[in-house]
Amino acid sequence: MTRRYDPERRQRIIDAAIRVVGRGGIAGLSHRTVAAEADVPLGSTTYHFGSLDELLIATLRQANEGFAAVFLERGSFDGPECDIAGELARVTGEWLARDRTGVELEFELYLAALRRPALRPVAAEWSAALSALLAPYTDPVTARALVAMVDGICLQVLLTDMEYDAGYAREMFARLLPAVR
Repeated sequence: MTRRYDPERRQRIIDAAIRVVGRGGIAGLSHRTVAAEADVPLGSTTYHFGSLDELLIATLRQANEGFAAVFLERGSFDGPECDIAGELARVTGEWLARDRTGVELEFELYLAALRRPALRPVAAEWSAALSALLAPYTDPVTARALVAMVDGICLQVLLTDMEYDAGYAREMFARLLPAVR
């Protein structure tokens, strides 16, 4: 039997894992469910990802890229006169306005790090990346506080089904930022 060349297989497995978790949560994730979703042999999932944690790490890393992309696509933090609080409020609102299932999935994977220590470094990558993006505009402690505020506001919106209030978010971000840069 010849082996079929399939350079995209690993990515298809990650994409399938995202769909599986999106439908049934992390509890529904297994090598078997992902293999079926990706339409690959079971051995392919275990070849590319020796454990479920390895698969979750790859999945969380890809999910993190979705949030980061919204921030980076805008290029909104450019310029010396940038309204950081306003831009953070706008970008957070744009991310929350995306497909609700996708946003919930990203947070579910992010919060899975509470029970799966192997995911913690990847979950921390998102916070570190956003803090680094904000660092040129404020001090490191305030940058971390702004990231925590983004997390908190997003969780409130997702958990309570309340409407995202950009004005409130801007005001809260502004309270954390120093008056003079």
